[in-house]
Amino acid sequence: MYNFNYQKASSVADATGKVAAADDGTFLAGGQTLLPTIKQRLANPSDVVDLAGIGELVGIADDGNTVTIGAMTTHAAVAGSDVVKSKIPALAALADGIGDPQVRNRGTIGGSVANNDPAADYPAACLGLGATIVTDKREIAADDFFTGMFETALAEGELITAVKFPVPQKAAYQKFPNPASRYAIVGVFVAQTGGGPRVAVTGAGQDGVFRQADMEQALGNGWNADAVGGVSVSQSGLNEDIHAGADYRAHLIGVMAKRAVAAT
Repeated sequence: MYNFNYQKASSVADATGKVAAADDGTFLAGGQTLLPTIKQRLANPSDVVDLAGIGELVGIADDGNTVTIGAMTTHAAVAGSDVVKSKIPALAALADGIGDPQVRNRGTIGGSVANNDPAADYPAACLGLGATIVTDKREIAADDFFTGMFETALAEGELITAVKFPVPQKAAYQKFPNPASRYAIVGVFVAQTGGGPRVAVTGAGQDGVFRQADMEQALGNGWNADAVGGVSVSQSGLNEDIHAGADYRAHLIGVMAKRAVAAT
């Protein structure tokens, strides 16, 4: 591990100010990705600014049509929230399937969304539900937020403060997890929203999470598992690794989509 300056932030303004003043500062949320990366000397920030003491970044609010989750809210808190389980049960179930209890009690929704791991679960929920990512500077639609593998629309020093999830008519998430990491080899989030069906796929794409337009169109003609089951999924642009080939991932997208629709 390289040496770095550790700083605690007391507010959003304090956190962004500390990062801006550093030579190469970064935010620390739950640390589930950042700390192992630093330990492996794959990252060398000059300053790490801990967000754990910022109370305004924690919490879950319901305004009837939208559930807003603070960026430092843990996966365990989302999974156990009566509000989330009542309004968007698919999101609570997704959070409950992330990693193991230790990860769920340390990892945060804001950290996961900002990191945009290509096999993470939350990006599929954001894209599948048409969420809005709120930062200290602006609001960004999920469709515009995820720009590539480990890449997002966040500017340097920009901090996620919350994620707003519109309440869908119905939704579900199904994933085929890696048995060791619990990351998705393929995960599919489906939702019937006011703007029509949305289908988001994680774990499969070379550029990270993406929407499956053909399945969305099929579900628009009839919301049933057979509708997505009849969609042919191309292998083009899908991941090839030691866990699964592109052909297997293409097959799994169809299987997980059918299961998700059947679960709504």
